[in-house]
Amino acid sequence: MALDQSFVGRSYPPTAPYEVGREKIREFAEAIGDTHPAYTDPEAAGELGHPDVIAPPTFVFAITFKAAGQVVADPKLGLDYSRVVHGDQRFAYTRPVRAGDRLTVTSTIEAVKSLAGNDVLDIRGEVHDEAGEHVVTAWTKLVARAAEDTAGDAAGKQGE
Repeated sequence: MALDQSFVGRSYPPTAPYEVGREKIREFAEAIGDTHPAYTDPEAAGELGHPDVIAPPTFVFAITFKAAGQVVADPKLGLDYSRVVHGDQRFAYTRPVRAGDRLTVTSTIEAVKSLAGNDVLDIRGEVHDEAGEHVVTAWTKLVARAAEDTAGDAAGKQGE
């Protein structure tokens, strides 16, 4: 089912603040195998000019993808989440995410397309700190795969 094109430009309310903790950053860095000391050692981060440890660049995905759930869960959009896969992600930072940040995300639908029978949804997440300062913009591409061609499956089984 094609997604409703009138949703392009629609924004959703900001999320509740997400508090970034040192332990969350450490666990994420460990999970992705990134051993940069600025992610775990406040002194190392301080030597680089940061007030506390900073998060790896992809850390913010956990926050923005969860925020994109507002879009996905909108019943009027018509997205079948059981068919959704993550297509792409990119970020544009104003400053690094750091321990102690309390971040909110405002999601906006930037594009709704149909490619080869698949629905493609581009969502922009604007991330701000508690003072309202911009931290990062994240773009997420979701692809709702087309329904499988059951007629093709049946045709393949006729000669068996």
